[in-house]
Amino acid sequence: MPRNLFGLWFLPFIMTMTLAPGATADAAAQKPSLRITVLFNNVSHRSGLTSGWGFACLLEGLGKTVLFDTGADGGILLDNMRRLNLDPKGIDVVFLSHIHGDHTGGLGALIAKRSGMQVFLPAGFPASFRQAVADKGAQVSMVKMGGRLMDHVYSTGELGNSIVEQAMIVETEKGLVVITGCAHPGIARIAEAAIRLTGKKIHLLMGGFHLGGTSRSEILAIISRLKSLGVEKVAPSHCTGEAAIALFRQAWGKDFMESGLGAVIELPL
Repeated sequence: MPRNLFGLWFLPFIMTMTLAPGATADAAAQKPSLRITVLFNNVSHRSGLTSGWGFACLLEGLGKTVLFDTGADGGILLDNMRRLNLDPKGIDVVFLSHIHGDHTGGLGALIAKRSGMQVFLPAGFPASFRQAVADKGAQVSMVKMGGRLMDHVYSTGELGNSIVEQAMIVETEKGLVVITGCAHPGIARIAEAAIRLTGKKIHLLMGGFHLGGTSRSEILAIISRLKSLGVEKVAPSHCTGEAAIALFRQAWGKDFMESGLGAVIELPL
């Protein structure tokens, strides 16, 4: 074959070899991902937002946009969303962990902006609360047992006795993301329930761990238990307490994740 013809024949092959890695990178860039934004928290992370006692975070990338809890104040919740360029009308689903006002207080203001959204709440919520939510124009779905709610998303089901609470479980490529409101039933018990329900490891455990005022020895025992369960990363905030957060930060090191108000966590689905 003449040299010049060989060169022309071989050029497409070289281009294919050169472009293939780039194409793979483009495909990876387009891979679905989970984006979690903390919208309401008494623990601060980003300036320019209004903090308040309570917790709420937005989950995007699941097919439907999900709000986990609503914080204590709808005005603060909506204003923080505005400052973060997030539209409340884009929320499809609200997941309420438990009945306390610092987790449900923003719901009314949110529904006023986005009628027709689906609200998952523990079956133990008072009938009056369920009716009030329905009257405002939301679709109420009561959760009793643990199970799948939508693509990638599960509830642990109702846990606890005096204060009934559910936690959210999200399946990702790296493992489970488990989000708690206040973890009244016990953060280790919630982690165990998530693993038992799905048979999968926990990649990230985040939210309120309800350890304020708990003794150092008790906190260390809980940390030991979570370590033995294989929890890879933690992001405690809200009612966890400063002393407990410091101990979790020390125990997980580089695998401790900031989750105060305005924090954003992204993971591949």
